[in-house]
Parts: sequence; structure tokens; C-alpha cells
Amino acid sequence: MPRSTHPSPSVTTAPAIKPVPASRRKNDGVATERALRIGVSARLLHRAPQELGFRNKILQYIEQSLAHWIMEHGAVAFMVPAVAHDSKHAARHLKVEQVVQELDALVLQGGADVAPQSYGQTPMDSRWQGDVVRDRYELGLLRTFLAQKKPVLGVCRGAQLLNVAFGGTLYQDIATQCAAAHAHVDTELYDQLEHDVTFLQGTALTRLYPNASQLRVTSIHHQAVAQLGKGMVVEAVSTLDGMVEAIRWTGDTYARGVQWHPEFHHGRDALADSSPIMLDFLEASREAALERLKQGLEPDPRIPRAPLRFVGS
Repeated sequence: MPRSTHPSPSVTTAPAIKPVPASRRKNDGVATERALRIGVSARLLHRAPQELGFRNKILQYIEQSLAHWIMEHGAVAFMVPAVAHDSKHAARHLKVEQVVQELDALVLQGGADVAPQSYGQTPMDSRWQGDVVRDRYELGLLRTFLAQKKPVLGVCRGAQLLNVAFGGTLYQDIATQCAAAHAHVDTELYDQLEHDVTFLQGTALTRLYPNASQLRVTSIHHQAVAQLGKGMVVEAVSTLDGMVEAIRWTGDTYARGVQWHPEFHHGRDALADSSPIMLDFLEASREAALERLKQGLEPDPRIPRAPLRFVGS
């Protein structure tokens, strides 16, 4: 299926903002600019393989494709490490609100299952216990970013967690609970498993892909959104079985989740172009930062740069 294209100038024009006081300008009278700072939640590896050389250590990491998806549009990705309860010194002296204050927006990575207890259920199978430690850490980040009016984008697990944060639930295992559903995960094919998604007309997502109502995406999930969280709307569903594939919060801060992995679409012309989603997220992040600057709430006086757009993206 052809990709949607969005021809545009190389860099968008910054909207007008209040003049920066002389005390906050460079000597030549021109305010400096900065890149958008995007926080990325960490994936947690509680038991690192012995061959990695981290015996009895917990690893926190970011997957390369996700970082590059952010950075190719001119923003900077910063992984936000989780602070465990036994890290009392760090937890005492660096609150989550202080971390979030330094960043413009948050991307929630994919990865381990969301723990059923995080949405008021018990595991139907021991394989689906999820990672409650990561849930608590990411939910704390997510809620703090939204409280500070900063955008959030959830990918795969991140979309599911976004739904859970607003009181929604998940199917613990699609194959078990939804007999009519097609296969949404294949351990051998991994990100080579694909299917079509259909956009619900009238939703914000359709404006990002105006030339197509149906696109092809990756499918790497055995869990999915079941009951929608409060204030959530569905923006896309799986064409074959109607499983929820994209959601958006209708509250006063930007928050969107996609069940597929746009960062894995790079160089695969048959799949949906990943740029419109990231550009929309970064533009919202910049608008929020500019608003904070106008209100005197932004500690950094530099103007955040517009995200980079490329011809054909």
C-alpha cells in the first residue's frame, strides 16, 4: 500500500512569541535556540543474560530505532532511568517532577507486558504477569508529564499503559480472549509480521494521513486495549478483526498511543510512513514549550527549534 506523503519546507517557521528580555539575550541581541528535549522511558531488564557481563545487575536501556526516530527530526532523546525503592539517596534528592521539568515531552517505549494488577485484574496465566515495577515507574512519569501539560506518545506497550492510566483495561492475551482475532504476534517473524489498520473517520489521526484511510503496519503484540480509559477515543483499528490499534486522550494535553511500532518502519516502503506521527508529536511539544516560555514558566530562555521536515515525509 502506498505511503502517505506530506511535502513541506525543510523547517517550519516559529510562531511569534513575547520578546526575550535583554538580560536573556546574547550580545548580538538574538535569542539562542535549542533542540526539543524528549524523554524516553527505559526498558527494564531485570535478569541480564550472563554473556553481557552484568552479573546480578538490572539493565535499563533504549532501543536504537526509537531514539533515531526522534533524533532524525531534530529533537534530542534522553532516556529517563527508573529509580528503584532501594535507591533511597537518588529518590530523596531528585523527584520525578524535577526530572520532568527539564524535558519537553515523553515517549513510552514498547516491551514487557503491562501487569494485570495495574488495571485491577489477576494474571490468567503465569506467562502474562507483566512488569509491575516498570508500570509504576512509567505511570508516575506519564502522569507527571501530563500534569505539567507536556505531550506523551505511547508505542505498543506505551499505548496500552496510556489506556490503563485513565482506568482502561487490556486483553491479557488476544488469542485466548478473542477467538475471532487474527494473529497479532509471531515470535519467528517478529517485526516482519504485518497487517492493515483502518483509520476511524473524523479522528485527528486521519489528518496526519489525508491520502489514505487504510495503511499497513507492524504487528508485535499479544495484548491489546479492551475497555477504553476515561476520555480515550479510538483512532484506528485492525482492518481484519477490529482490534484497537490507535488511541488518543481528549483531555487538555496531547496524549496519543499507537499499537504498532512506527520506528521499525524505516526503509520499508510498504508500511505506513512514520514521520507524520513523530512530527505531529514534536510540533505539539514545541507549542507547549513556547507557551511555557510566554508565561515565564520555562527555566530555559532559549527558543525550542521546530522539528525538521524532509521532502516526501
